[in-house]
Amino acid sequence: MSKKKLGVIVSGALTQGFTMRIDPNADLEEIKTGKFVCIEGSRYKFFSLITDLSIEVSHPDILLFPPTPKETLLTTMLKRKDVYATAVLKPMLMLDHQDQPMPVKTIPSHFAAVHEASKRDVALIFGDEADPSKKFFNIGCPLDMHTPVCLNLEKLTERSNGIFGKTGTGKTFLTRLVLAGLIKHDKAVNLIFDMHSEYGLQARQEGTTRAFVKGLKTLFPDKVVTFSLDPASTRRRGGMPDVELVLSYQSVTVEDILSLQQELNLHATALEAAYLIAAKYKQQWLEVLLRQGEALKEFAQELGAHPESIAALYRKLKRIERLPFFKSTQQAGAYKDVSVIDQMIEYIDRGKSIIVEFGNYTSTFVYLLIANMISRRIHALYIEKTEKFLGSQRAEDEPKKLMITIEEAHKFLNAHTARQTIFGIIAREMRKYYVALLVVDQRPSEIDEEIISQIGTKIVAQLNDEKDIQAVLTGVSGAQNLRIILASLDTKKQALLLGHALTMPVVVQTREYDEAFYRAMGDMITQEQVNVLIKEIF
Repeated sequence: MSKKKLGVIVSGALTQGFTMRIDPNADLEEIKTGKFVCIEGSRYKFFSLITDLSIEVSHPDILLFPPTPKETLLTTMLKRKDVYATAVLKPMLMLDHQDQPMPVKTIPSHFAAVHEASKRDVALIFGDEADPSKKFFNIGCPLDMHTPVCLNLEKLTERSNGIFGKTGTGKTFLTRLVLAGLIKHDKAVNLIFDMHSEYGLQARQEGTTRAFVKGLKTLFPDKVVTFSLDPASTRRRGGMPDVELVLSYQSVTVEDILSLQQELNLHATALEAAYLIAAKYKQQWLEVLLRQGEALKEFAQELGAHPESIAALYRKLKRIERLPFFKSTQQAGAYKDVSVIDQMIEYIDRGKSIIVEFGNYTSTFVYLLIANMISRRIHALYIEKTEKFLGSQRAEDEPKKLMITIEEAHKFLNAHTARQTIFGIIAREMRKYYVALLVVDQRPSEIDEEIISQIGTKIVAQLNDEKDIQAVLTGVSGAQNLRIILASLDTKKQALLLGHALTMPVVVQTREYDEAFYRAMGDMITQEQVNVLIKEIF
């Protein structure tokens, strides 16, 4: 099939990009910023993104007497020579004659033809979902094309990743897509802290209040396990949690409270008091504190702590008593013989992803506390598992890759708390212990700069705030051109993909989360698999 010609290269530079004169026969309104195009050089193909568009005239006097709509012949003649449109193309990658991708280090000649990229071009660069390795996953299509752009799931799991966009741009929808790919192809086990119950059984469809879409537990009933803080809420949504999440006061450490310092507005002296209590009462420290009531002053004197610091700590942590999923040591022991963390690790070892549903307990305080507590303990166990594997070098001892998904990520990873939370540690470790993050956030500018620079792959929906745009493009080559593209994204179902899991940045119209997607995620046996089974049997 012949490629659709868009224009020719007339000027430009490697750093600023190339200028294309748009063909007078091309439909100008079909050419958009973010469009994926191919420049045909004599030795290389240069794959580029359109970053800007403009209209030009050969002489300013032409604008003094513009043709009327009836003067079609004059308009046609002017378009052939004197009025034209140009586009700025930012080269991202080039292919040689053997279709080997490489960084762009040269430039095409004058009048090199520019075409729309073909389906074969897209598959060469981004991979094909039909690849036997099962490492490619369709995330959407380039603008004005119907060819899948694939994420390399193996590369995606090598580092922490981020999904960003302002409120209402479909971050949760994008997150479900990515998680579905990881679960479908068994590339990582996932621990998802589901703040608003949008990943488990079902969730509201984007842009509606009544229509619902299937959640990950519904799509993959044998690969996903739900832990619920609010089983009644899960039942109201038509399901049953696999495990009711119950925690004891003993499982709360001072480090968990330290990560809540900003949220609780705790003074440093109150945290010092917490360490004094923990030094004396060990794991019982929180239970002992909450029992004090009217005896706080005497308790402070006994510890040698400031009474007001103890009182402030008591007032702020008293909220935990109102949470029904926290039990005293005696209650928790009677309620569950096996700890929640032990159950989670057992499921992870079996390759099952975990969704922690919060139900009606959606306060930031609860979300931060539970996510920190669980992640800290699982990370500690993963360190043990990794050290055991490094010592034995046996394949059966190698831990399964774990990806932890957190929403409202700036609450965990801002400059003040990133060094104190387990998530800051995980982000900096670069999967040293087989654990990585998938951070979902609408305010990337509030995430610590060092953390966001460690994020390997970024999926970015529309952002309006200049600080947020600057933050997601930190350390990215050609950031100025990509900034223009980000500003022009549609509010929904469009995203800029860039980073470790992609060969080059690209704007996509995201994949539909519909019945066709459900069928693709199902374990439907193919005719080829049927033929193999017949041969094996007979």
